[in-house]
Amino acid sequence: VQLQASGGGLVQAGDSLRLSCAASGRTFSGTVMAWFRQAPGKEREFVASITSSGSINYHHSVTGRFSISRDNAENTVYLQMNMLKPEDTAVYYCAAAPGYNRPLRSPTLYNYWGQGTQVTVSS
Repeated sequence: VQLQASGGGLVQAGDSLRLSCAASGRTFSGTVMAWFRQAPGKEREFVASITSSGSINYHHSVTGRFSISRDNAENTVYLQMNMLKPEDTAVYYCAAAPGYNRPLRSPTLYNYWGQGTQVTVSS
């Protein structure tokens, strides 16, 4: 599976961004997709995950502000980020875990990773 993330950028606090991750190379259905992020000097952190049937899980820090979705026909997963805060600044990675049917939070369960896209939120 190849994952290509896009949509990052530099925004101000309170702004919105939409990240996209296009998957190719195998069947997208039956694969859990997720977004993680990593800020400088910190460990990679779970953000949100979604199963092929639409079950979703969020990190508590983004609940109510971020929304994950997927288009199985287009093999694409999205992360709509609203009310961005400076602490959301990080490199955002999409990830894929084939063969699961429940949202997954642990990065060790994801076999495939995109290249990352930088999100910078200024105060």
